[in-house]
Amino acid sequence: MPALSVTAPDGVPEVHTGDDLADLLLPHVELADGDVVVVTSKVVSKAEGRVVTGDREDWITAESTRLVARRGPTRIVRNRLGLTMAAAGVDASNVAVGTVVLLPEDPDGSAARLRAAIAARTGHNVGVIVTDTAGRAWREGQTDIAVGAAGLVVLESFEGRVDAHGNELAVTAPAVADEIASVAELAQGKLGGRPFAVVRGRSDLVLPPDDDGPGAGALVRAEGADLFGYGAREAVVRALVGDPADAAPFGAPVSAEELVGLLAVLGVTAEVSAAEDPPEVRCRTDRTVAVEVLAFAHGWSVERLAGDTDHRLHPAST
Repeated sequence: MPALSVTAPDGVPEVHTGDDLADLLLPHVELADGDVVVVTSKVVSKAEGRVVTGDREDWITAESTRLVARRGPTRIVRNRLGLTMAAAGVDASNVAVGTVVLLPEDPDGSAARLRAAIAARTGHNVGVIVTDTAGRAWREGQTDIAVGAAGLVVLESFEGRVDAHGNELAVTAPAVADEIASVAELAQGKLGGRPFAVVRGRSDLVLPPDDDGPGAGALVRAEGADLFGYGAREAVVRALVGDPADAAPFGAPVSAEELVGLLAVLGVTAEVSAAEDPPEVRCRTDRTVAVEVLAFAHGWSVERLAGDTDHRLHPAST
């Protein structure tokens, strides 16, 4: 069985704007082809001048594209990189009072530049991961994830493979870049002053020198593809407001048949008008507001016909 090792070197000095990360790393490690170099996003941001002054809450707002959920002072947002995380990744720790660290402007690009610098100075072909800390839905605590990557398979696909019992695997897709980020953090520690780690033993994931791969951006689900585009309370509010700009996180329209079943939960009898293309749904009810809210949350819009009780529903995209 191949062995996996993780080394997180001591002795890396404080990072400042303009510092060369490869120069900071290479005196402390002996690299080999197939290694994966892991670096925290904080030191990448510091080197790239992403330490800014100002109020942290204001910077969270500036780095966010959409509020996902709020509980007290805590904001879970979708940030400009497409990541859904607390505080948009804006960090006020290990920096001077009155300043905060923003995530790198382009973490995949940062990883690619570090990979190229290592190759140029050592001749070794390595993968690079840029990490940040994130919480997980339904679980306490945090773990490190890959927010940037270069030269690495970030997501393995086992779809179509067969296990030892003959069962075909349908959706098993290990996020190996996140797994490597997490195991590296075990060696780095949060307070150890060890921003780099080298993971050895998964050279099968490292791509050829001329291929930086899809980057960690490939791990981010598109708007509407996530089952939890809003927090539970926020989803209710956004559906009640019904702003078309809020529709994307709810996902693609459900089928006409599914919508009929959902309306039945409200006690509303509906039928599919198969003569239309795409099919429409017709119903008669005085619960117009409830129908409109349910339709909006499932990608449909409502048109009132003659009177106040006859309604025609059709996919919002049409």
